Amino acid sequence: MTSSLSKPIDSIVSPDSVNASPVSPLGQAWRSLWALDPGITFLNHGSFGACPRAVLEKQSALRSQMELEPVRFFALELEPLLDQARQILATFVGADATDLAFVPNATTGVNAVLRSLCVPTADRAALQAGDELLTTNHEYNASRNALDFVAQVSGATVVVAEVPFPIAAPEQAVAAILNRVSSRTRLVLLDHVTSQTGLIFPLQSVIRQLTEAGIEVLVDGAHAPGMIALNLKALGATYYTGNCHKWLCAPKGAAFLYVQADRQNSLRPLTISHGANSNQNRDRSRFWLEFDWTGTADPTPYLCVPEALGFMGSLLPGGWQALMQHNRDTALAARALLSQALSVEPPCPESMIGSMAVVPLPNGSAEHLQNLLFQQRIEVPVIPWQNPTNRLIRVSAQIYNTPADYDVLTKVMLTLLQEEKKGI
Repeated sequence: MTSSLSKPIDSIVSPDSVNASPVSPLGQAWRSLWALDPGITFLNHGSFGACPRAVLEKQSALRSQMELEPVRFFALELEPLLDQARQILATFVGADATDLAFVPNATTGVNAVLRSLCVPTADRAALQAGDELLTTNHEYNASRNALDFVAQVSGATVVVAEVPFPIAAPEQAVAAILNRVSSRTRLVLLDHVTSQTGLIFPLQSVIRQLTEAGIEVLVDGAHAPGMIALNLKALGATYYTGNCHKWLCAPKGAAFLYVQADRQNSLRPLTISHGANSNQNRDRSRFWLEFDWTGTADPTPYLCVPEALGFMGSLLPGGWQALMQHNRDTALAARALLSQALSVEPPCPESMIGSMAVVPLPNGSAEHLQNLLFQQRIEVPVIPWQNPTNRLIRVSAQIYNTPADYDVLTKVMLTLLQEEKKGI
């Protein structure tokens, strides 16, 4: 597990020697439930998700309801609809609905928490020079940018734990993170599932030890909901934000922010609106009043979350558990196919894989290879990374993907890499 390319590029398997798998008729039927271009080999569900036709139809109906009488919808109908959707989502992620707010994406959730740290409250001092904000070298770029911005504004310092990659065991990630904690650490920002490397971080142990040390933890769980089972109360993070438009397959613009009850009074949304001084709805928390209304916007992505949960959970007899296992099995099979064809060792243990997996590629231009794949009508990200080589390929697995999709990718990759080596 410590090696990257176990054999030289010359030993990569010939494209003609890769056996194609038959397209599953059932897989074709699932693909038809999405509006995806049938001419694209779509292996990048992880970047933005893909919304099923049935959920889009629900969104269209909600938009018609909104536009039929906008004032009535926003003034009278929206709040109960949000509460209903929030309760269903809370049950799915193992949280109390009172601790959840909808946000348009996980990046917004991360920013709301970090920006709130810059403002002093009755029970917490603002970030200041000398304070440390800890994250890892795998942190998502947008979230890392937010961390850097808050550090610049406050004078705090960003500390980066170097989690090894390739990685042999989850314990290496735990040790790397905890070894960079100090008496000045105010907050730790961690991905639950890393975007670039596709790793599931072992958060339970890390969070427990950080909490015992009195350190707040913000989890960027952009990929986690719908990829892995969640129980946010048991996980114990101070803050957790996750996307609903990725693996839950809700419309774009649906995400949530979980905040422990004793931290909600010190948290503010990025946009301050009517909820900041609302004298109405006194049975509603300030947390809900502020986050539920940050100005006029289309709330239908949030309201479609129950439809997405119900639709995706109905596809297999075993419901969501079966779906997550199916996608994980598919991702592992795809990783094995690519690793064997490229003569590389998988860079992490199977226990750290969900429904995305990466495989190291020979050194070269990530951007050029990405463009060539686009020309072949294959949608899969080629990711620059500093180790074990300078680029990785990341495959996603959603139920509409079939073994034939990965066969196509593998054969095209072998051809492109051989042409790249020859300078064609």
